[in-house]
Amino acid sequence: MENCPHCERNKKTPRSEEAIKCLLKRLNRISGQISGVSKMIQENRYCGDVLVQIAAIESALKEVGYMVLKDHMESCVSEDIKNNDFSSLEEALNIAKKLN
Repeated sequence: MENCPHCERNKKTPRSEEAIKCLLKRLNRISGQISGVSKMIQENRYCGDVLVQIAAIESALKEVGYMVLKDHMESCVSEDIKNNDFSSLEEALNIAKKLN
C-alpha cells in the first residue's frame, strides 16, 4: 500500500511556541464550549440558547482556522513561492474556500 502524500505531513518551518500556545488555548476554550453545549442538551435547555452557543463555537473554530491559514500563507506558501513552487498556493486557495 502506498503512503498518501498528504498524510502525516509536517510544516517545514515549525510554529513558534507562542503560536502553539495561542492556538491550543483557543482550542481548549472551544472544547469547553462544546462540553457546555453537551450539558445544555442533557439539561433540556431551550433550543435557541443551545443554537447561540453552537454559533459561537462555529465562529471560534473558524477563527482558529483563519489563524492557521494565515500562518500557512506566511510560512509554507511563501517559502514555496520563493522556490518557484506554486502548488501550495493553489492548495491554500482551495482550503480557504472550505473555511467559508
